[in-house]
Amino acid sequence: MLTSVCGINWGDEGKGKIVDLLSEGYDYVCRYQGGNNAGHTVVNERGKFILNLLPSGILRENVVNVLGAGMVIDLKHLSDEMERLRSAGVKISPENLKISDKAVITMPYHVLLDCLEEDRLADRKFGSTRRGIAPVYADKYMKKAFRMGELLDPERLFSRVKDIVEWKNLTVAGGYHHTPITVEECIEYFKNYGLPLKEYITDTGLLLDRAHREGKKIMFEAQLGALRDIDFGIYPFTSSSSTIAAYAPIGAGVPHLRLDASVGVMKAYSTCVGEGPFTAEYFGEKAEKLRAAGNEYGAATGRPRRVGPFDVVASSYGIRCQGADEVVLTKLDVLSVYEEIEVCTAYELDGKILHEFPYPDVLGRCKPVFERVKGWHTDISQCRKKEELPREALRYIAYLEEKCGCQISYVAVGPERDAIIKLK
Repeated sequence: MLTSVCGINWGDEGKGKIVDLLSEGYDYVCRYQGGNNAGHTVVNERGKFILNLLPSGILRENVVNVLGAGMVIDLKHLSDEMERLRSAGVKISPENLKISDKAVITMPYHVLLDCLEEDRLADRKFGSTRRGIAPVYADKYMKKAFRMGELLDPERLFSRVKDIVEWKNLTVAGGYHHTPITVEECIEYFKNYGLPLKEYITDTGLLLDRAHREGKKIMFEAQLGALRDIDFGIYPFTSSSSTIAAYAPIGAGVPHLRLDASVGVMKAYSTCVGEGPFTAEYFGEKAEKLRAAGNEYGAATGRPRRVGPFDVVASSYGIRCQGADEVVLTKLDVLSVYEEIEVCTAYELDGKILHEFPYPDVLGRCKPVFERVKGWHTDISQCRKKEELPREALRYIAYLEEKCGCQISYVAVGPERDAIIKLK
C-alpha cells in the first residue's frame, strides 16, 4: 500500500497532524521533497512538536522514517532537530531514521546566497524563508551540489570542496561583493554536522523497494501544497521542488512504483505564507479576526499567515493536481466564531467570471466572487463523532464537497491527535 498525504493549497494545511494520525497503520513514512523551509506541527500526549525535516512518523516508535532522494538537507538544522526531539523523549536511531544517500546537502553558503538575493530584491522579493532552498536546488540541477552519500567517503568529499568554493565565490564575492566563503569553513561544517550522521545514510530506494515487495505499508509525506509546486504553482512565488503527489515515488527513490492512494489536506478556510497572488485574501479587521481564531503563524518562520475564506477555485485546482482520492478538512473548529461564513466560489477577471484556476500571471488582476453560507456559531472542538457536529457544520462540509468535487473523509476540530472526526 503506497499512500501520499499532500497539500491542496499554499501549504500549512495541517499535513503533519494527518500523517501523525494515519501513520499508526503504516510501516514507513517518507518525506520526498523540500527542506527545512516549512514545518509540520503535531500535538499529541507528549506535547507539541514542530518538525521541519523529520517526517511526522518519527513520533511513532514502530514507524521507520525516511528522508528521500528529492530532499535538500541542512545538516546543522537536522542535527539540532534530532537533538531537540531526543530531549523530549522521542526515539531517534539508525533503526527508525534512514537518510537517502542521494539527498542533497544544503550548505551555509546556500543560506547566505538566499539572504543576499532577497535583500537585493527588496520590495520585489519572492518571500523566501531565507533557508537556502532555491540556491541549493539550483546547484543540484547545475550538478554542483554535495550529496549525503559523499559523507561516507570524507577524503573524496573534502577533495571536491576547493573547486566548488572557487566557483561559488564568483557569485558570493564577485556578484554580491560579500566576504568570500572558505574551504576550511565548508569542511568544518561537514565534520561537525555531516560525519556524525553517517550511520543513518543508506540507499533508501532499495530499502523502500524491498519493503514494498514484502507487503509493507508506505506513506509519503509532502511539504507545502500544490500551489507552491515549482511547475504547477503560482510561479515564481513557489518552492523549488515538486510538491505533487505523483512525484512522491520519484522523490522517495522508488520511481518505478505507483501510488495506491492520494490523500489531500486542506483547511476549512484559506491561508498563505509569503509573497505572491492570493485572490481571496482578507485584510484589516476581517483578516485579524480569522488569523486570531486560527492562530495563523508559520511553524518554521513564525510569520503571520495571510488569511481568507475557503477558495473553491484554488482548491479544485489543487485537488486535480494532487489526484486526490479523498480529502481531509482541517481547522473546522476555527470557523465557529462566525454566524455567517464566506466562500470564494469564482474569480472575476476583466469582467469575466472564472471557475477554473488561471495562469498565475493574471491572478493579481482577479477579484474574488463570494457566496455566504450559514455558520454554526458554537464550539465544536470537543466533538468526536459525526453525529455530534451541528447541522450547519455538516451542511458546510457537504457544500465544499459539492463545489470541489471530492469526498471529504475526515474533519479536524482541534490540534490534538484525537481531535478528528471520520465522516466516511
